Amino acid sequence: MSEPTIIEKVQEVLDKLRPFLLRDGGDCELVDVEDGIVKLRLLGACGTCPSSTITLKAGIERALFEEVPGVVEVEQVF
Repeated sequence: MSEPTIIEKVQEVLDKLRPFLLRDGGDCELVDVEDGIVKLRLLGACGTCPSSTITLKAGIERALFEEVPGVVEVEQVF
C-alpha cells in the first residue's frame, strides 16, 4: 500500500474537523496544497463569520501542523 499524499492527509484532518464546522452551520473545502501551503475555502456560516480567521488559524491550521508533516501555512481563498 502506498503512502498517502499530503493532499490525502490534509483531507483526512479536514474530515475529522468537519462535524464541528457543520454543527455551527459552516464547512470548508480543500482547494489545493502547493509548496506546503494549504488553500481552503470556508463555506456556509464559516464564510461570513467574523471568527472565521480564528477558526482557520487556531483550529484548522493548528490541527494540520500537528498531523500533516510538510504543511507550512493555511490560506483562505474566496
